Amino acid sequence: MDNRLSRSTLPLLFVCFLAGCATGQGSTQVAAEATAPAQSRDKFGDPAQYEVRDLPVTVQDLQTLERAAALLGSESAWNRNDDRQCADDEAMEKRSLFCALQRASADVYGSHDPYKIADHRRVALQEVRFAVEEATRGRELNHRLMDFNNLPDTTLADIKHVLAQATTRVRARLSAN
Repeated sequence: MDNRLSRSTLPLLFVCFLAGCATGQGSTQVAAEATAPAQSRDKFGDPAQYEVRDLPVTVQDLQTLERAAALLGSESAWNRNDDRQCADDEAMEKRSLFCALQRASADVYGSHDPYKIADHRRVALQEVRFAVEEATRGRELNHRLMDFNNLPDTTLADIKHVLAQATTRVRARLSAN
């Protein structure tokens, strides 16, 4: 047996060292986390998984998009300065694209937890993200919904357009089923 360290072992040892494994503190937890699949460590799971465009669509996805569009029915209902903190938006009844989708999702499903992958990456929300990507080709957006909402040249008509595009796609997918 070769006693040299393999390249795959070195990162584990480094993580272990940083967490205090040398003194025995936290060694079991750190070793388990370091060897666990990425999706169990990442708050939102495997990034490739939630960019899949053919997840099963439901009637609730369509209802969510229709509700979000209704919530953003006028300029006075749109918050163009999103911070992804929706409690203040709710109090003002003036929502960003992100917060309108979050509220609509909660209205349709009964709840919406932005830190729960199943809620945050529902088909309706993903279809809006994909429509935003198409509308902003060539622009780097860290948080598609917030950054698109906050672009100086984004108008409420642009917001309504991406919602309409997502709604059309979800409706077509439902019809195909």
